[in-house]
Amino acid sequence: MDYFAHETAVIDADCIIEKGTKIWHFSHIMSHSKIGENCIIGQNVFVSSGVTLGKNVKVQNNVSIYTGVICEDDVFLGPSMVFTNVINPRSAINRKNEYQKTVIKKGATIGANATIICGNNIGEFAFIGAGAVVTKEVLSYALVVGNPSKQIGWVSEFGHTLQFNEDGFAVCKESGEKYKLKNESVFKM
Repeated sequence: MDYFAHETAVIDADCIIEKGTKIWHFSHIMSHSKIGENCIIGQNVFVSSGVTLGKNVKVQNNVSIYTGVICEDDVFLGPSMVFTNVINPRSAINRKNEYQKTVIKKGATIGANATIICGNNIGEFAFIGAGAVVTKEVLSYALVVGNPSKQIGWVSEFGHTLQFNEDGFAVCKESGEKYKLKNESVFKM
């Protein structure tokens, strides 16, 4: 076993957990899920069958990741954030064949208590503010907040708000990396 699992964690057969990953108290990893290298799975996390987590994904306490969710490398899932996987759930109606796919792209952050409605992908390095309810696609490097969420700006790969000049250029205050805003999209230079 190349990963750590707390004695209270439940790890079902036929899941893949790569080296360096840590799984903490009372978490449940279902079969046919895949967790990449060096992930942190916090306390009371549920990872459903068919979920894929890339490398270095950080899942904070009390998060349920349902079938249909794919998190690429370096994703951060804040405490008690929520994924859905069916648009029209009903207790008396089985809709397991209606699960929708949701992809969280590389480097994205989802803040505490945010909700991601299924079928809405989150772009690379996007930042979803705490408590936001995402009801549509989120662009790469976008900063979104509120219920329903709306974009209020752009962020760098280090998570800092970008201030674009009249020529559409911005610099991250921490990394010094340069970004270009063109046609309502941001690109790192």
